[in-house]
Amino acid sequence: MQEPTAEGPGAWARAVAAPLVRAGRELVGVGLGVLTALLTLAWAVAATAALALSPLAPRTRHRITAILSRWARRLCDADLARLARWCDCPVRPRAETGPRVAYLLLRIPVALLCGCLAPTAVLLVGVFLGGAALEAATGTGTTVPVPMPGAQMHISSISVGLFMGVGTLAATALAAAAAAASDRALARRLVGPSREDLLARRIDELTLTRAEVVQAVDEERRRIERDLHDGVQQRVVALAMLLGRARRGSDPRRAARLVDEAHAETRLLLDELREVAWQVYPAALDTSGLEAALTEVAQRSPLPVEVRVRLSAPPPRAQAAAVYFTAREAITNAVKHARAGSVVVHLDDLGHGLELRVLDDGRGGADPDGGGLTGLGRRIRALDGTLSVDSPEGGPTTVRAVLPLP
Repeated sequence: MQEPTAEGPGAWARAVAAPLVRAGRELVGVGLGVLTALLTLAWAVAATAALALSPLAPRTRHRITAILSRWARRLCDADLARLARWCDCPVRPRAETGPRVAYLLLRIPVALLCGCLAPTAVLLVGVFLGGAALEAATGTGTTVPVPMPGAQMHISSISVGLFMGVGTLAATALAAAAAAASDRALARRLVGPSREDLLARRIDELTLTRAEVVQAVDEERRRIERDLHDGVQQRVVALAMLLGRARRGSDPRRAARLVDEAHAETRLLLDELREVAWQVYPAALDTSGLEAALTEVAQRSPLPVEVRVRLSAPPPRAQAAAVYFTAREAITNAVKHARAGSVVVHLDDLGHGLELRVLDDGRGGADPDGGGLTGLGRRIRALDGTLSVDSPEGGPTTVRAVLPLP
């Protein structure tokens, strides 16, 4: 399976494009934020007028308040959707209306300031860059003298226009980034979940993952029992029968042949036990490290498996075991179900955690709720990690696990 490497011109292009794309997204997000701020301002004017006139019709006060609250929640939801879509700030808002109204009102000054400065920035960029382009196209550019100590320099007016245009564009992007950061901070501070909400959510997650871990352990025990019953136990029974026949027989030659068969069965039994023990927990994980254990999995696979490991330090035992079993299950699925021709395993150190990606070039259509992947998800979530499966029909399939480091 051919996959672009992290090195080369493509990586440089992605590294250069990433901040530009982010800046463009934030510019769009801030522009949409100006629109939501104008809507909020209109809502605030209408709310002030309605509440000021409500004493004239006291029976409708409750209804007016309900309508204003409903529209405030809608405006807040729309603005939070803007933050999540364009400013990389998904926020799960609180249920209360008060914090939402405070967020909407407090962000109005910055948003209106951006709305006032945006036309000026667009005009300046257009004048500088458009003028430079026009001079370059018509050949009417001039030179601008720049006095220097002991020398005289001349700079093309086209260069000046380009410099000023790009500088104005960069300043606009920085201002948009600052406005987006302000919106993100306000949203997280005012409408994001409170400390009590976070603690309650964390307790719910721990309760769920504890139950999932218990279920995963039970399933693993049942799998080991099946392996012992269907494989090891059958060979032990066959070995006992061979030895029993050899002991009861009177023909020395036949008894010797039966003993030889029993010896061969013993070797098969040992191989079966080693396989079961390897599936329970590989010794190489403790003796040689995670990379060696993954390499052993690749060597055992009937498919060509490439292992790419980039770790700054050996991970803790629990995280290493979770990564190992996830990679092994993903490779097993690629062999059994995906009809893949090859598999690539990536393990990268993110600094704050580990990222595992297992890619195969099979037919795709993997079920994320399948038994093996479900068990892996429980193991990953027990360590506060995440597991995702991207497997469109026709392939390829990517199993991605991210585990935080303690």
